[in-house]
Amino acid sequence: MQLIGLTGGIASGKSTIASRFAEHGAVVVDADRIAREVVEPGTPGLAEIARRFGDGVIAADGSLDRAALGAIVFADEEARLALNAITHPAVLRESTARFRAAGDADPDAIVVYDVPLLVESANEYPFELVVVAHAAADTRIRRLVELRGMDRAEAERRIRSQASDDERLAVADVVIDTDGTLEHTLEQVDALWEELRARP
Repeated sequence: MQLIGLTGGIASGKSTIASRFAEHGAVVVDADRIAREVVEPGTPGLAEIARRFGDGVIAADGSLDRAALGAIVFADEEARLALNAITHPAVLRESTARFRAAGDADPDAIVVYDVPLLVESANEYPFELVVVAHAAADTRIRRLVELRGMDRAEAERRIRSQASDDERLAVADVVIDTDGTLEHTLEQVDALWEELRARP
């Protein structure tokens, strides 16, 4: 089994890359999806978040009010770190279990771990390669405003709250340039897939 770490800042095209890997037959493990699962109603994670941040982050139906929590953690570094301390260990446990299951099912599997916080957790996983989706900050801000309807100030704040481009590029084994066309991005993924398949 090959374990590939895939990361990139918000609106960097990381999900497009993950989808292309999946089309080729990779097992894609999505850290964001797992992070949502570990705070579903009835989980220890959600109970801990309610204790730390108050009932204002719990919706009427008992689920996590992501907008309310996001407003807190994106504006307050200490709050963001506290949230990560609650969710990160649970995500680590579940992700590791999924990697193991993929390897058990197919010893030759190529497992792509789609993880926004890879820079913060790179040492916790035995990655064969770290792939970084990279687009200029201006491109990413434009995508957030035009495609997701975010106002510019919020887009800039979200980008600032994440690891810097320099920090991500410092851990990259492969950089996929997502500043250009979709076709250019996919060509780079296709070429990397062929390299991974050719590895002994």
